[in-house]
Amino acid sequence: MHTDRNAALVGRLARYDELVEVGVGARPGVAAALADRGCRVTATDVRPRPVPEPVRFVRDDVTDPEPAVYGGADAVYALNCPPELQAPLAAAAPDSADCLFSTLGGDPAVVDAAPETLADGTLFEVNP
Repeated sequence: MHTDRNAALVGRLARYDELVEVGVGARPGVAAALADRGCRVTATDVRPRPVPEPVRFVRDDVTDPEPAVYGGADAVYALNCPPELQAPLAAAAPDSADCLFSTLGGDPAVVDAAPETLADGTLFEVNP
């Protein structure tokens, strides 16, 4: 499920103990790789999605989030986050958590975020 294509991203996110992936869709590979490294990972999506053990799945809509889902996270992240979901993503992350996202190739970051170049793409960290 995990491929070397996401190795740098997984390495970067693995510094956090507890993470929430927003909008996991049909791509649980990063969440699974983080869990394999000992991170506690909760994956969310608006529709029920299968995720491998020990990743926990919670049905949630980031545009109307359930705060308890995000409360204990050290980091909240989304992969291929479209511009219209970046502000809701940032708002869902607790003040104590880092908020990170990648975009689809041509999509801009529309929230105040610092880009970080990884070997497998750009990761944006929302500025507090």
